[in-house]
Parts: sequence; structure tokens; C-alpha cells
Amino acid sequence: MNQYLLSLLLGVIEGLTEFLPVSSTAHLRIVEALLNVSLTSGYWKMYTIVIQLGAILCLPIYFRKRIAKLLSTFPKGERGDRTVATHPLGLTLTAFVVTAIPAFLLAKVIGKNLESLYVMASSLLIGGVVMWLIDAMNAKSEAAGPGMPGSRIHVWHVEDMSLGQAVWIGACQILSAVFPGTSRSMATIAAGQLAGMSRASALEFSFFLSIPTMVVATCYDLLKSVMGKGENPIGVAQIDAQGWMILAIGFVVSFVVAYFAVAWFMEWVKRRGFTPFAVYRIILGTAILYWVSRP
Repeated sequence: MNQYLLSLLLGVIEGLTEFLPVSSTAHLRIVEALLNVSLTSGYWKMYTIVIQLGAILCLPIYFRKRIAKLLSTFPKGERGDRTVATHPLGLTLTAFVVTAIPAFLLAKVIGKNLESLYVMASSLLIGGVVMWLIDAMNAKSEAAGPGMPGSRIHVWHVEDMSLGQAVWIGACQILSAVFPGTSRSMATIAAGQLAGMSRASALEFSFFLSIPTMVVATCYDLLKSVMGKGENPIGVAQIDAQGWMILAIGFVVSFVVAYFAVAWFMEWVKRRGFTPFAVYRIILGTAILYWVSRP
């Protein structure tokens, strides 16, 4: 396959799936298997990091006004009832630390699972079932809105989150690092809903949390790659003009597609919830399990 077209395709897939609760890692691995192309060389490992970074960088731009508002109200919040620990920025940092330390210590386990289609398919399937059940459990409360007696939802805005909820969401996000295919987005959204958050607030916090989590992870991997360290490293000096062009195409396409995917996803969730994504995960996970189990 032409490498420019491959870069375009992978950029689109990364941009579409990075923030939807369907696992970008699993989709890139599936495309690799279906097209019979290898992304295991040093250059293509670096390429996947670059397009992921492109997708992630759309978030600070999309949420620039929201982030500016949070920065201007730190640490007391808009109502003046928050602290450094309970302000949304403090909660994001707490959840990030809860995720980052165990994920770093479990790096070897993560590495073993990254290339397994069986693990990814199982994670897609199980995660889809979990997401469907949790979203259905909260559907009545979502439809009724704030103020319904006995509602499962008691946090409708990120500003009302508790420190315990942030710790819980950060802990659940570890699953997405250890079991590729789980989806970081799915883990944090489902964890938030299970802890009494609305769809919109859980989704927004998931986006906020992904900024430090993914920027640190991808920059760390990228630095190891260009410094000639880690698995299948590559030095910048080894990349020719064509290689830089392929990287640029993937980065830009991933950024643009991810930006519009985030905008669409925010509006979709407010009206319809996560069930279609859960169904998609179940169907895709089942299909892949059947495919990899064939003799």
C-alpha cells in the first residue's frame, strides 16, 4: 500500500477513535492485521506516537475557553467553595497521579498485551457490556435531569466532583493501560457514571484527564524513540524527507479529525448516550475473537 495513503488512513482512524470509547490502539492493530502491513519497525512505532500526539493536542484548543475559565477560578472555583485539592484542575491532577504511578510500574505487563488481538478483542467485548449496563442503569436519571428524588446521578457538573470520585476514576483508568482495547475513554466515562456522575460531566472530565495523561505518555515514548532507546528505537537523523512528510500527514489529519470527532461526540452524548458505542464494541470484539480463533 502507498505509504502516503497509509498515513492518511491511519491518521483518520486515530483521530476518530482516540476519544470515542472504542479504543484507538485496538483499531490501529486491527487495520495492521487486515491490510497485512507492519507497524513494528522503529519508524512506524514513532509514527503511531506522533499521530496520537496530534489527536491529543486538539483538546487544549477545543476546550481553550473552558480551561481558561478553570485557570482563572483556581483554587476556589466559580462559587468560592473549592480548594486546591477539590478544584477541577486539582481533581484532574489527582486522577492523573493515581493512574500514572501504577501504569509506569506495570510497564512490562502492558508491553506483553499491546500486540495481542485476543486481549484487545476480549477487552472490547467486556468493556462494551459494562458500558451498556452502566449507561442503561443511569438512563432514567439522565432523562429526568437534576432534582429527581432518588436519582443515581448527583454530579451534573465537573465543578461538583469530589476527591474520592477523582481517585476512583484514576484507578479505573489503569485498566486501559494494562489491557489494550479497554479504551481510556470508556474506562473513565463508565467509572464516572458508576460513581454518580452524569454522562456530560463524566465525558468532560475524561477529556480533561486525557490531556496530562496522554501528553506525558506520548512525549515519554517519543523521547525514548528519538533518543535511540526503548523497543525498536529510531534516531531523528535516520528520517529522510519522505519520512517527515508521512509523519506530517498523519499528525495533521489526526489532529483535524480528532477535533471534529470531539465536537460531535460532546453533542451526541448529551442527546443519546453511549449505548451505540457499547453495541459497536460488542459486535467488533465478538467478530475479532471469532477471526483469531479460526484454525
